[in-house]
Amino acid sequence: MSDASLAWLPALAVALAYLIGSLSFAVLVSRVMGLADPRTYGSKNPGATNVLRSGSKAAAALTLLLDAVKGWLPVWAVAHWGAAWGLGHGTLAAVGLAAFLGHLFPVFFRFRGGKGVATAAGVLLALEPWLGVAVIASWLLVAVFFRYSSLAAIVAAVFAPLYYGFGDGVAWTANAPVGAAVAAMSVLLLWRHAGNIQRLLAGQESKIGSRKTPGGRG
Repeated sequence: MSDASLAWLPALAVALAYLIGSLSFAVLVSRVMGLADPRTYGSKNPGATNVLRSGSKAAAALTLLLDAVKGWLPVWAVAHWGAAWGLGHGTLAAVGLAAFLGHLFPVFFRFRGGKGVATAAGVLLALEPWLGVAVIASWLLVAVFFRYSSLAAIVAAVFAPLYYGFGDGVAWTANAPVGAAVAAMSVLLLWRHAGNIQRLLAGQESKIGSRKTPGGRG
């Protein structure tokens, strides 16, 4: 095929990634399992941490897994098959960012999405598996020792672009489009956690597993 005949593929890949990201599995899993809509209790955030407040660990685990997969799948597909269709690093980065933005602003759920931690982790695992592992390990260490999901997410968001830069030439070959996408996701994650940062500083943030948070937030 000519380059002109493939010119529409990057836009299609990005659009599909956004639509996949827009599947709010916190809401969908809760419906299937007969649980309350996570947008109606706790932090009202459609994410795995808030689903855990329902008391169903299975629903929270499934939400976490599916939210990660929806970030991983479109990026993995472009990384493995995109080159044959002329899709390069720019499209790869755009697809990852689109899947992440789909979670934050899902078209199927009135653009009321979650904070994107699991989806970002899935994107990073597909972009560079060892980068994803490093970021997830950072999240786990903070979560285990301090029991704050939000603090773990904030630390992971700060370290993700640093890991990507420091790993260049060691564990992977960095490139500008992917680096920009990683940095953009980190900034958006910090923005989505602005309220959590305020509550952490005030000593009012809820810990992992709590069903109720001060002021009904978390």
